[in-house]
Amino acid sequence: MNLPPELQWLDGVAVSVVACDTAGFCTYMNERACQTFAKDGGRALVGRSLIDCHPEPARSRLLDMLRTPRANSYTVEKAEKKKLIHQTPFFREGVFAGVVEIGIDLPARLPHFVREG
Repeated sequence: MNLPPELQWLDGVAVSVVACDTAGFCTYMNERACQTFAKDGGRALVGRSLIDCHPEPARSRLLDMLRTPRANSYTVEKAEKKKLIHQTPFFREGVFAGVVEIGIDLPARLPHFVREG
C-alpha cells in the first residue's frame, strides 16, 4: 500500500503496525511488521485474510472485534522478549473501516507512573 507522504513515517518507526479491513483482509503492514512476520510471508500477507493467520482463541477474538468494534490489549512473551499488543478499531468519516494492531517491544523492566489529574 502506498501511503500518503504525511504517513510515510510509519515505515521508520520501531513498532509493528498491521491494519485489516472489516472483512479481516490485511490492507497495510509497515516495515517492522514485515520483519516481525517474515516467517509467515511478510509483505505477502497484504491482501490475505488475517483471520486465517490467527490460531484460536485469537481468531475468534478478531472475528468478534470485526463484528463489534472494540479495543483489545495484552502482553505476550516469546524467546524471552516481551511485547505489548494493542488492537483497536479505526474509522473513516465516522464509519468503521477495520482494525489496526500495534506491537511494541517492551524492556525487561518497565517503569510505571501514576500521575494526578
